[in-house]
Amino acid sequence: MKHLLAILGYVFGTLVVQATSHFALFKAHYDAISFNRPDPIFAFGIGSMIIQGAVLSYVYSRSQFNTGKLGGALTLSWLFGAFLVSYEALAEAAKYNIPDIAPWVGVEVMSGAVQYTLIGALLCFAHRFANRGQG
Repeated sequence: MKHLLAILGYVFGTLVVQATSHFALFKAHYDAISFNRPDPIFAFGIGSMIIQGAVLSYVYSRSQFNTGKLGGALTLSWLFGAFLVSYEALAEAAKYNIPDIAPWVGVEVMSGAVQYTLIGALLCFAHRFANRGQG
């Protein structure tokens, strides 16, 4: 149950932050990128989120970060976020024809920070909620 809740939290947190970033706050920023598909394959994105959420939940449940406290879940989530966002912010800027690199890096880092903070809180909640009543 805790892994399912954590996966759902990951998908929810990612969709909320990234949809807001891509389609509302920074729409012009993403529209300026020439390599985006006009019709993204939504199922691939959901599949990726399910895998990432499952891996994060599994690692959290077996790690020193699983203290039952928010700080541990946030720390692990931020580490995963740093791993993924470093690619999005830096490697994509290096290999794709990004119109303006500094704003690209800023948007990706800021969105990632918000996303993985929310995901860390949801991860902690999912594991706490599922572990209630176990003893």
